Amino acid sequence: MESLQSAPAETRTPTKMSGIGRVLVAVYGVLALAALGRSFVQIVSKYDEAPLAYALSALAAVVYVVATIALVRPGVVWYRVAWATIAFEFTGVLVVGTLSIVDPALFPHDTVWSWFGRGYLFIPLVLPVLGMWWLAKHRPTAGAE
Repeated sequence: MESLQSAPAETRTPTKMSGIGRVLVAVYGVLALAALGRSFVQIVSKYDEAPLAYALSALAAVVYVVATIALVRPGVVWYRVAWATIAFEFTGVLVVGTLSIVDPALFPHDTVWSWFGRGYLFIPLVLPVLGMWWLAKHRPTAGAE
């Protein structure tokens, strides 16, 4: 049996789960857990103080969870799901980030995406750009499901 390392380059199956791809998935996973924890605590303990902000944090958490799963899973369908969630995430960061600066009264408490993710060291702003770059570089092959 021939090992994958010695197989000709054209017969190797590219994987998203190597090198920087693993780091990207790990960061998405950590951000998903952080956003889930934050939104859970906010919704359970003080939802009435800022329902829009806390609902958006919960939405961000769901987006991060789905993006993490989609980045790990092989195939064209998951590739498209990854693109959709990451594009949605980027749009959310830009819209909520802009609104939180232009009209701070909309968000009396921060969301994950407020001020372009400053509460998370601006990772929510940078991560989708890296994710879209990574996806563009690692398209599934034509025969992948």
